[in-house]
Amino acid sequence: MKTTALLVLLLPATALAASSFDGTWKARVDSMKVTGKADEWVIANGTYTCSSCDPVLKVKADGSDQKVTGHDYYDSIAVKVVDKNTVEETRRRAGKVVNSLTITVAADGNSVSGKFTDYNGEKPASGSFVEKRVAAGPAGSHAISGQWMQSSFGDANDALTIVSYRMTSDTFSMNSNGQSYQAKFDGKQYPVAGDPGKTMVTLKKIDASTVSETDSRGGKVTDEIQLVAAKDGKSIWLTDKDRVHGQTTTLTLEKQ
Repeated sequence: MKTTALLVLLLPATALAASSFDGTWKARVDSMKVTGKADEWVIANGTYTCSSCDPVLKVKADGSDQKVTGHDYYDSIAVKVVDKNTVEETRRRAGKVVNSLTITVAADGNSVSGKFTDYNGEKPASGSFVEKRVAAGPAGSHAISGQWMQSSFGDANDALTIVSYRMTSDTFSMNSNGQSYQAKFDGKQYPVAGDPGKTMVTLKKIDASTVSETDSRGGKVTDEIQLVAAKDGKSIWLTDKDRVHGQTTTLTLEKQ
């Protein structure tokens, strides 16, 4: 006990001080904004095409499970046309459902509402969203066809919105719904444990309140993320530049 007390006294104050990132945070889904390229889907002649997916998806829209390649989190997809306004999508990996989505087009055709559940984490993560129409689909295609831009989010559970961070002088760690990493600010890549997509992260400490994160999978940069902690320690401003889909998402995290 005496040795421990002596070490505490000898440590510099900066080593003992908690960083402005330390703690548990919750995303405010009402603060989320998405800009950039629109989502683009078409269902015509019994075929579903997602031009904004990477790689582009083109499968039968008959509800049967279709094998696909080149996607980090799933290897098959089933697209079912429920009615003239509603479509269900189920993604699987090795036969197991990893994501389910239902999209319904509004009566005026100018917006879609979606509800999803993602099973890639420790617990199912669910939420809802609304997207506004940017462009119409081809003549005679299903109502879901066209280009859409996300406009609002809601009904998000804790598995989707809760994250914990911790920063020391030379490391930064993250933990969210069974996925985590602990990485040094040394420019090297570190794995995200529990992530079936096998994401690797590279971190850079800009200053005491700003951290830059670069995500990659299979050697390809997928996201550039910046975290900026507020001076009062009550919030974090997150910016995620999705390099794969050409979209930028911003949102606020609040200290719990």
